[in-house]
Order: sequence, then C-alpha cells, then structure tokens
Amino acid sequence: MTTPALALAPEPDTGPGAGAITGDLLTEVLQLAASDQFRRWESQLQGTGHCSAPIRLAGRVEAIDRATGHARPMYDTAAEPGGVLLVACGNRREHVCPSCSQVYKRDARQLIRAGLTGGKGIPGTVAGHPCVFATLTAPSFGPVHAARTGRRGQLLPCRPRRDYRHRRCPHGRDISCPRTHRDGDPLLGQPLCPRCYDYTGHVLFNALAPELWRRFTIYLPRRLAALAGITRTQLRDETRARFVKVAEYQARGIIHYHAVIRLDHARGEHQPPPPRYDTALLAEAIGQAAAAVSCDTVAVLAAAIRRARGPGAADPVIDPGLGRILRFGTQADTRPIRATGDLPATGQALPAPAVANYIAKYATKATGTPGMPDRPLRGPAAINALRCTAHYKQLITTCWDLARHPDAAPLALNRWTHMLGYGGHFLTKSRAYSVTFGQLRNARTDYQRTQRHPEGEKDPWGRDLDHRTVLIEATWAYTGTGHATTAERALALAAAARAREHHQAAADYAPRTA
Repeated sequence: MTTPALALAPEPDTGPGAGAITGDLLTEVLQLAASDQFRRWESQLQGTGHCSAPIRLAGRVEAIDRATGHARPMYDTAAEPGGVLLVACGNRREHVCPSCSQVYKRDARQLIRAGLTGGKGIPGTVAGHPCVFATLTAPSFGPVHAARTGRRGQLLPCRPRRDYRHRRCPHGRDISCPRTHRDGDPLLGQPLCPRCYDYTGHVLFNALAPELWRRFTIYLPRRLAALAGITRTQLRDETRARFVKVAEYQARGIIHYHAVIRLDHARGEHQPPPPRYDTALLAEAIGQAAAAVSCDTVAVLAAAIRRARGPGAADPVIDPGLGRILRFGTQADTRPIRATGDLPATGQALPAPAVANYIAKYATKATGTPGMPDRPLRGPAAINALRCTAHYKQLITTCWDLARHPDAAPLALNRWTHMLGYGGHFLTKSRAYSVTFGQLRNARTDYQRTQRHPEGEKDPWGRDLDHRTVLIEATWAYTGTGHATTAERALALAAAARAREHHQAAADYAPRTA
C-alpha cells in the first residue's frame, strides 16, 4: 500500500500544527488507503496532474476491425474505482485549480519564449529580430488609491495635496490621500469618491478592450509605414508585426495589456525584416498607435444592433448615457527585449526569459480580490451576498444593470459579471508568432503515450494500432465534477501540495547544477 502524502493524527490537535485529519475523516482516509483500488485511484490522480476538481466520466472505448466489423473492448470505466475515469479540469485560474493552472502557466512560458529565443520548432534567429515589450494601460475613470514609487523605488504618498482642505469633489468628499500604500493594502484601487467614479465607463472599457486591441493592431502598421517614409502597400511587402499578449487586472478592477511585439519579414516565416525596421522604430510606432486608437461606444453598439436586426433595419438611437470615447491610458510603456541577461534597471532592455515568466504569471491570474465569484451571477440577490469590497460589488452591479439595458444588450454583460465585464481571452497571439497551445498539448500527449507503450500501442487483436485498419469508438457520459468523497479530496489536495513542493524544489535546484 502506498502511504498517502498527508499528515494523519489519531486525535484532535489544537496546537501550532493544527490542520491534521482527525475523527470520521481520518477513518475514511484510512479506509481509502487500505482499499484494493487505492493504487489505481492514485494512478488516476497522477494522470490528472493532481487536479483539485477533476471531471468524472463514465464510458468505454471499443475497437472495430474495419475488414470484418468485429468489435472488441479496449477500455471500460466499470473496472475503475467508483466506475469513473478522472480527467483534469484544465482551469487556468490559479485560485480555482493550482495544479491545472501550473500546466497552463508552463505552456504559456514555453509559447512566449519560443517566439523570443527560438525552440519548439521556431528558429533561434528570431532572437535577433526587433522586439518590444509593451504595456497598454487603461484611462482614469475617477481618482483611486494607488501605490506610487519614486525613481529610486521609494514609496511616495498616494494623492498628496497641499491645499487638501479646499480640494474636494463636487460631492464634498476629500480626494487627497497622504498615506503610502504597500502591496496588499486593501485601500489600493478603491475610489476616493464612489459617487464621482464612472462605473459605466469602467465596465464598458473592460467589455470593449478586445475591440481597442483589434484597432491597435490595425493602427500599428500604418504608424510603421509613416515613420519609415513608405506606403502601406510597401510595408506589407516588407514586414509584419507578430505579437503575444496577456490581460491583467489592475487593483481597481480594470484590464490592461502586456504584449510582446516582434517584427518579421513579410515573405518568409520567422525571417528578419529589412534593416530599416529596428527596435527604436517599432517602439515609437507602438507609442503612436496606442495614443491614436479610440473606440466610440455609441457607434459600436449601434453597429452591433444593426447586425442583429438584419439588412434594411432603421438606424438605432443609442442612449446618450452610454456614450464614451474609450482610449488606452497615457502611461503606455515600451521597452526593448534582448535574448539573454539578468533583469536590468528600469528603462533598460529586458531579458527574454524574464519577459516570458512575467507574462505567463499573469495568464493564470484573475482579479486577485478576495470574495470574487468564479462564475456569472444570476441576479441582485447573488450580488448582494458577495463578500467582496463595495467597489467590486458596484462594478458587478453595473454589469448586471447594463445587461438589462436594451442598447447595451449586444455586449451580453450578464455572462461576464464575474469578470467585471471583460469577456476576452486572457492570452492571445498572432498565428505566426510561435507554437500554439494545441501543439504543446499534442506533444505532451504523444510523449505520455510513448511512456505507457514503449513498444508501440497495440489493438485488441495484438497488432500495431493502425487507424486505417481499426476504428476506435468511444462513448462517454458526464457524471460529475470534483472528487466523489471527502477522503479522496483530502488526499488529492495533500498530494497536489506535495507535487508542487517537489516541482519548486527541482526548479530552484536546476540553476545551481547548470
């Protein structure tokens, strides 16, 4: 019997080591560990990567000989513990499933690094292409508490005002703050006057941030052509911009983008562009494009309603209260990326590995605020029951109210209340930037299949598995999500924590042995 990786105690412990399993749960855990099917359950758990909320499937796999029509079973969940097969949930959010999010984060890191330094089928010559790390922030929708630092990294007061007694908002609230806020301060991102804060504009920016990015990708080649002194047609024949970007929530609950943008030759994949296109030119074009792009919410909503009504419909009249001209914030930042090196001081070129790690980290993050839901909310009662801050609760309420507004209906904000209106993907890339998540997953699946069948996979007749001669037919039924018993969940969480510790120890040790 395999010893479970969990601290077991015969009696309750109220000291510093409290948290050990006791009582009825201890009995269940011991019964599970002593059962005949424990090894198979443990093997399934390892197969999911120690997922904390695996999907339970019931079904079977059959092989049908194409020549004779005879069918033979290859796999049946009836022989598995509980009659189910455990499959990883695949959730990318770290707070929902740490194990699956780690897989997603590692894949994201490989995807980003391949486009910076090569690998995974991408030539190493891409490391010499013009490449920039860009941050596109959101505009202000009202004064909020913020952590400010000086040039030397020292903390500065949040919103100092010498004449703060006379600097009040129209509602009579003091909008100054002499405090210095550190990371984790619950005041960070909270508005100084909730009545002054433009919650509608905030939610609309989150909802239309993907549209702003789409327009940015259109403006960028135009700015490149203007700066290079050539026509857009000539630019399309000489170079193309490739990118990978990730969305991150700021403390105030609004989206901003981190992106790696690289220039390639237009006529050859992963070939360097002509010498006239350097990193400085790319950085300047990014800054100009980010400053120029805008989105009129009235025009976007009207166009969406016209498409829904069909040709010949009258032009809709949009509520002026929804009218906003959305732009990126003025704090856009662009920094060149170099292939190797340690993280330099502010303002210097960034090393490719550090950029890949930084972007991959945010690919598994959500808002990071306690009490936020993981799924869409279904009404005001569910919103009032939340235990998040009043600021986030008001953002969710605004999403719900806008979803019921007929002019904002095309945004379907009721589906994105838990995301504060943002419905886009958190990590996206242009097709030719590097490998895809699908290619990385397929490579991992092929490797695991090779490990399980070192001499090649066989069909039920003992022949090499060949889909030209054998048809594989699978029938699956969903039976639930999560571990079936409390004992299974307790052991799974402990095993997942131990696996993460081992992985982190290996990662910490690897640089010293390199």
